[in-house]
Amino acid sequence: MVDVPYLGKLEKDSCDNWLISQPITVKVLGDKKCRFILDDYEQDENKEEYHQAIANFLSIDESILKQAQNDIYRYYQDIKALLDEDDIVKINNPSDVWHHIQLGDTPIVQRRPYGDKAVYISLESECDWEPEHGLQIIFKQGLFVSKIGEYDGHLSYADSYADPKLENVVYHSFSN
Repeated sequence: MVDVPYLGKLEKDSCDNWLISQPITVKVLGDKKCRFILDDYEQDENKEEYHQAIANFLSIDESILKQAQNDIYRYYQDIKALLDEDDIVKINNPSDVWHHIQLGDTPIVQRRPYGDKAVYISLESECDWEPEHGLQIIFKQGLFVSKIGEYDGHLSYADSYADPKLENVVYHSFSN
């Protein structure tokens, strides 16, 4: 067991360098109870950055997610363009995306290995329009949505495409 500020005592995962919390209420996710996963926390030289990202994430509300709904809608539109009209749910405007998203309950807190090397929180969620790859929502330093799209495990599009020009891109259309 490892004691982590804001999360309490975390258990070590036997397979990974993960620490797993007990369920914590997360306001930004509609007061959902979530188990946080901390990746490589024990080896990190600046644990305070993890603590700050967690504190930030626990303090933000759903308005932060709403700010990303236009980008999420663009992701939906890109998937829709790839599929037959009959094979995808109909979403008429950005605010309706929330009816078709099942937010995840295991935020992963990790340091980005490239670029700014900041601490990010990654949330893997389900969405009705892309059941295979889902929806990944990344929160930079736990403060704001910095990336959305299919789940690819990367914390930024600069990392996904090895292109530093994409450093501050929240959604990068794969149809470009």
